[in-house]
Amino acid sequence: MTNDTMITVQQTARPTGFPTPGHFAFVESPVPAPEPGTALVENVLWSVDPYHREAMDSDEIWTLNSPMEGRTLGRVLDSRDPALRPGDLVLHRKGWRTHALVSKDETRPVPDLGPGVPLAAHLSLLGGTGLSAYVGLTRIARLKPGEDLFVSAAAGGVGTAAGRLARLLGAGRLVGSAGSARKVAYLTERVGFDAAFDYHDGPVGELLAKAAPAGLDAVLDGVGGEHLEASIGALRPFGRIAWVGAVGQYHSLSAPPAPRNLFDVVGKSIRLEGFLVSNHTDALEELYELAVPHLRSGALPLDVTVVEGFGNIVEAFLGMLRGENLGKMLVAA
Repeated sequence: MTNDTMITVQQTARPTGFPTPGHFAFVESPVPAPEPGTALVENVLWSVDPYHREAMDSDEIWTLNSPMEGRTLGRVLDSRDPALRPGDLVLHRKGWRTHALVSKDETRPVPDLGPGVPLAAHLSLLGGTGLSAYVGLTRIARLKPGEDLFVSAAAGGVGTAAGRLARLLGAGRLVGSAGSARKVAYLTERVGFDAAFDYHDGPVGELLAKAAPAGLDAVLDGVGGEHLEASIGALRPFGRIAWVGAVGQYHSLSAPPAPRNLFDVVGKSIRLEGFLVSNHTDALEELYELAVPHLRSGALPLDVTVVEGFGNIVEAFLGMLRGENLGKMLVAA
């Protein structure tokens, strides 16, 4: 690639089951010049997320043979809008490409939060990933100090953020599930979970009951299926479930069965609520107030796995789906 070449990643076919590199193409074109009201941005940091797998199945989200989208951090190279100056760092959603033309309304300035807050934080703990965890804990599950919490897929981006933030919010017993012994150890030794289990080791309901024998007050679930059923079983009366995703069914060729104990939601007076983080962007300042002081002090580490090189973005995405990351998966230029 030369300085005057742009590369975009385009989806070429709809997957059946787990996607492969053959479902993507790297397409070269000239770097576009900004038009009035736009700026040319060179992307330097990309987020690959579980929801991208779901988007691969939807004509309404990702059109075949067109540039894909995703959360991205870039630097303005050239601009025809005085609100976007060369050198400015901005956040936007025109990812999966080396360059993008953006308008002011399509960007958000990267705030200067001082030393101790790396750029990677803005696409992980302080980005949509951390905001999903924060909203799920505070607005949906309404976690109170001392309450016991279960987080599914806890070694991923949202899960590790939830564990870190739950500790700052004063959670009681903190339990997580993960997909390998390595991830279980990471949760208990690095992130601060009191207990964690590999969901491959047996029925999730039994594993969760053993990890939380006294029950739970709240759940942040991003898996669905067996994990959701186990959560309903482990919750105490008046428990709350914040449902943020269903990664367990993204590759399934058929819809998973509903939890067999779904009626216990009535019997236990459990509140089960799904949410989209895009409806809660007003909570970002609250997240900053909670997390930034601890980032600056070094007391709040970032949980990120960074893959170097835009050419590796597809492999980073597939690796994230395979569970190879600890914390948030990012790609750096």
